[in-house]
Amino acid sequence: MTTGTRRPYDTIKRALDLACSAVALILLSPVVLLTALAVRVNLGTPVLFTQPRPGRNGQVFRLYKFRSMRNIDATRGWVSDEQRLTRFGRILRSTSLDELPSLWNVLRGDMSFVGPRPLLVEYLTRYSPEQARRHLVRPGITGLAQVSGRNSLDWDQRFKLDVAYVDSRSLGLDTRILARTVRSVVVREGISADGHATMSKFGETDG
Repeated sequence: MTTGTRRPYDTIKRALDLACSAVALILLSPVVLLTALAVRVNLGTPVLFTQPRPGRNGQVFRLYKFRSMRNIDATRGWVSDEQRLTRFGRILRSTSLDELPSLWNVLRGDMSFVGPRPLLVEYLTRYSPEQARRHLVRPGITGLAQVSGRNSLDWDQRFKLDVAYVDSRSLGLDTRILARTVRSVVVREGISADGHATMSKFGETDG
């Protein structure tokens, strides 16, 4: 993966991420603890969902989120994402409470508050050279694609928005994305793609 060209804003962005994630983890600690307890009661253990994801320049890190799905249990018919995603899990996702542990990833420097969403490691070999440019910056908890339709967008639309963000990232753009993220969470826009509990895998369908 080719290293992206750094901009003066990238240094400022990292400093803001570090400061804001540290403050957020402290201020939101009661919410984090209550959400963890709710996950434990409704879904059991483990409370956290962890998975390797590619970050800046394709470097793999471990992503942390609250678990929002039941464990796979073929005897109960809990196999697909849609079967495993409960009403409680949908609420977690629609309110973005499942993302709270990702603040630790921002603090560590794995992620940023704003950037292309970190997808699956298996996708790295599927990207076109243009699509792969989404990895020239740190992935984000939210991003331009998320506030432009979230999971209701098809893959081609998402990747075009990811690359557009890489090319035009700035403090002003990040501020607008964060403001639109709050609105998207409040009105619960684009949580699921048509016919899927979340979003079909890249390569499963055209686009």
